[in-house]
Amino acid sequence: MGIKNRLVIMSFLQFFVWGAWLITIANYWFGTKGWEGTQFGLVFSTMGIASLFMPTLTGILADRWINAEKLYGALHILYAAVLFYIPQVTTPENFIYIMLLAMCCYMPTIALSNSISYNALKTNGLDVVKSFPPIRVFGTIGFIAAMWITNLTGNKATAYQFYIAGLAAVALGLYAFTLPPCKPQRLSKENASLMETLGLESFKLFANYKMALFFIFSMFLGGALQLTNAYGDVFLDEFKHFPKYADSFVVEYSTIIMSISQISETLFILAIPFFLKRFGIKQVMLISMLAWVLRFGLFAYGDPTSGLWMIIMSCIVYGMAFDFFNISGSLFVETNTYAKNRSSAQGLFMMMTNGVGAVLGSFTSGWAIDKFFTKSFAGTGDLAAFLQTEPTNAKMAEFVTSQGKTIGVDGFFDSVILMKDWHTIWLSFALYALAIAIAFAVLFKHKHNPEDVEQISH
Repeated sequence: MGIKNRLVIMSFLQFFVWGAWLITIANYWFGTKGWEGTQFGLVFSTMGIASLFMPTLTGILADRWINAEKLYGALHILYAAVLFYIPQVTTPENFIYIMLLAMCCYMPTIALSNSISYNALKTNGLDVVKSFPPIRVFGTIGFIAAMWITNLTGNKATAYQFYIAGLAAVALGLYAFTLPPCKPQRLSKENASLMETLGLESFKLFANYKMALFFIFSMFLGGALQLTNAYGDVFLDEFKHFPKYADSFVVEYSTIIMSISQISETLFILAIPFFLKRFGIKQVMLISMLAWVLRFGLFAYGDPTSGLWMIIMSCIVYGMAFDFFNISGSLFVETNTYAKNRSSAQGLFMMMTNGVGAVLGSFTSGWAIDKFFTKSFAGTGDLAAFLQTEPTNAKMAEFVTSQGKTIGVDGFFDSVILMKDWHTIWLSFALYALAIAIAFAVLFKHKHNPEDVEQISH
């Protein structure tokens, strides 16, 4: 098998083992376990916490002592072991700790997979810039395939989503040991300082006003990046509680609907060079922020019937929102830093978005949803009004029973029922993204240079 095809398999499985549960874990947390929202925010923050230090630590190991493909394979096997254990967890607190362990194994493999691919392509005399993007696209295809399998097998709210991911991770871990060797380069200076060794010199960039502002906005936008991954699928799934939407296609195949976002992502990648050349880095980043406003706003007003077009359009817009900022932000770092600290500066960009921003966004959103956007209903009258039905509706009665509640003769429940007000939740997220966009447009100054586009390397 040719090296490109071998790397395609690796890329496909790399994101398959993530996509099998990432979008549907909220259904497991809220629907199956019935745990609360503030703690769920911490589940997604584990990805950010792991991203703060694990890629650096594994990078040092791969640079100095261990072949990258062997470290990569071992991490995926450990990741699989943790995934297999997750269904045994019975408390939300322990779930968070176990998920953090899983993310400590998984998050550094994203960077390692890139290193393995680059090394293999260069060793075989292939152009990385031309050869890698088609290989990486199969990662997104793997993510979509995992989402579809989880949904079509009826496991979007069950523990089996973790078993699906775990089995694929074992296969990937074993497969990794057959890949071409990616030996340690040992390029670090023997007398390098601790700051240099850990790649922390990039923090000096905060002394530059323009770079500091960029990283701060990256952090704030990073807070929005995981919101739809965390809550998108459960938002669509909870339309099943509304009698008029209960049997809709969107409810039954919510994960497949959400996969339109990933499909859109692959298509918008192709449009990035045109937009960058035409509008420049700052304008493309601003377009991304406005796309986030649309993403959340369309969700706020969408529904499975007359508003289905809004849900679909929101998923399409996601590709622009996600890709445009990541690629243009990476290009901005590439063209505004020196070669000696460029790699660590890229790592800092990822840390501010997927690390600090994701942690703050996940925790704050979970807390805000519980505190301000969760409604309590004491009886059939108020609940029926919220669910847009009649107090005597049979499907609503089934929902009440499924929540472990009983209805008294006076129409009141023995204890309150809690439901999330998704319309207000998405509107608040949209206003948050709009505030960031306005502040960015006013405060961030950057002159468009068409030649920057030529330096893009996907």
